[in-house]
Amino acid sequence: MKQVLLVFVGGGFGSVLRFIIGKYLNSPATGIPYGTFAANVLGSLLIGIILGFAAKNNSISENHIALLATGFCGGFTTFSTFAYENHVFLKSGDFMSFAVYTILSFVIGFLAVFAGIYLVKG
Repeated sequence: MKQVLLVFVGGGFGSVLRFIIGKYLNSPATGIPYGTFAANVLGSLLIGIILGFAAKNNSISENHIALLATGFCGGFTTFSTFAYENHVFLKSGDFMSFAVYTILSFVIGFLAVFAGIYLVKG
């Protein structure tokens, strides 16, 4: 039950931070979701660092992983918003933005996870 509460608290903080970043970085003028992109890349880097550090040192408890990786990173990053924003691109016929946003999100997201793990390997 303690880990459920930790995931809940971490997810709340992550969601609020994602909301703030989206409010300031998403562009209503162009419709380009810079905030969502930034949150997903930063969250991918952060989860790579957290889980890479946990694997390297065995010093991060399951409770810390629940709070930070599952909770915070899970609340901070968002696949549902990403999917909706791509739906908007497709519905408006903006296939180029759809392709660029999707490809960059996946490629840079994966690279950010790998970079996070690499950074803590030392």
